[in-house]
Amino acid sequence: MKKFSKILFVGLLTIVMGCNDAIDIRQPGRLDALNAFQSVGDIQQGLLSVYDDWDITPEIALSANFTDEVSISFDSGGQGFALYDFVLNAGSTAASDFWVRNYRLNNRATILISAAANITPADATEQALYDDTLAQAHAIRAYANLELLTYFSPDPTDDATLAAPVVDFIAPLDYQPLRNTTGELWDYINSDLTMASSLSQVQSDATFLSKDGINAIKARAALTRKDYGTAASLSSQLLSAYPLANQAQYQLMFLDADNTEVIFKLERTITDNYDGQGATGSVAAGGWAGANFAFVNATLTGGSYFEMDRGLFNLMSPSDIRYTVSVAPTSVINPNYATDPDPVNSDILIIQKYPGSEGKPLMNDLKVFRSSEMLLILAESRVATNNDLAGAATLIKQIRDARLGTAQGLPSYSSAQEAYAAILDERRIELCYEGHRYKDLKRLGAAANRGVNRDVTDCTTQSGACTLAATDFRFTLAIPIIEINANNGIGGQQNPGY
Repeated sequence: MKKFSKILFVGLLTIVMGCNDAIDIRQPGRLDALNAFQSVGDIQQGLLSVYDDWDITPEIALSANFTDEVSISFDSGGQGFALYDFVLNAGSTAASDFWVRNYRLNNRATILISAAANITPADATEQALYDDTLAQAHAIRAYANLELLTYFSPDPTDDATLAAPVVDFIAPLDYQPLRNTTGELWDYINSDLTMASSLSQVQSDATFLSKDGINAIKARAALTRKDYGTAASLSSQLLSAYPLANQAQYQLMFLDADNTEVIFKLERTITDNYDGQGATGSVAAGGWAGANFAFVNATLTGGSYFEMDRGLFNLMSPSDIRYTVSVAPTSVINPNYATDPDPVNSDILIIQKYPGSEGKPLMNDLKVFRSSEMLLILAESRVATNNDLAGAATLIKQIRDARLGTAQGLPSYSSAQEAYAAILDERRIELCYEGHRYKDLKRLGAAANRGVNRDVTDCTTQSGACTLAATDFRFTLAIPIIEINANNGIGGQQNPGY
């Protein structure tokens, strides 16, 4: 289905869920799930509304603002100062958004799955469509719960730690769950992914979850759990199927004109529910991805309130296509910024990773899974499984060859820590402004001796919040105060440090 079809039907599930989450309460004249979903075609249309609730712009915002991807811009109006200063607590927008948004996605996928149980496909063709629709619903639900586990479990590799409540049914409005263990939440995620894999009918599709998209979720989940054997197997398969983009393809990918290495992306288009600026500077802004950094467009005069962190910029070569894609040509680059008395106004690095498409500045599709991520998962797995430093170096060279367009030197690592640090540095460049840095530092920062490390000129000019260890408690989000206020029991299960 095309973008127009998605826009046309996204309202269906919103109507269905507008009054109460429970489909077993049937009031006369009410459009509940049992009435709304009566055919395979109905659940296909309802799935579009589930997709419409899936957004990663909050991840992009948190990762950029809290870590070392951005600095405060010369044109700032004060947006995002608290998060940039490492202020993160139970009352923070990040805590409430990541909790509510992912439970909403879990709930709406569950409603669709539950309603589908009352539908019997008419023939083999309908059965295939039915199965594939359910596969996608299970996979989306798994993704939402992987997010909950990643951000709210203090240690996703320790099954005994507390994570988030497992809600695998349509809960009543007064439901007050306690936190399940990380192991129990992993069981829920893996059950959904197993079901999704068994039902999926399509091998590859950039804009709807396919077998490959489901395997990409599995690969990231295995990486999060540090199940490196599984992560290596899945990422290797996907890297073989989705070659790295060359320089031309890479640039077109971020203009939404090439899908060479896109395993799955969330489409964004004019007049959809994300076509707007959103609440600028807020993790829960939604809207155009580029509006996480600027008001008008990705140029010097576009009202930028965040710029690229100078430390990140210094890692990039001007010959690297990632430099071309991420740094606007209107930027003002001062090689002597560190000694300039006014670096805020003399060294202006405009972020251009989301320049816009369809004639709409700052609006671009959101690349959820790309083959370059799979390559970097594979590199990390090689170091972790058998200390294969040379194998990791070969993969890092492969991505650099593609991004610089010529053969690069083969790096050499003398220890696992050095290799992990190189992988984190490469992820910092390759995946900047795509929502990875916060999670990467939480997972691998300690082993790599890496944490938040902002350019000292940038951060000193703002507030002096320059570094933060990857072991800091704030790399796990707090159970939000809005949940604690409504659910007294969970208040006694707050994450350490808050």
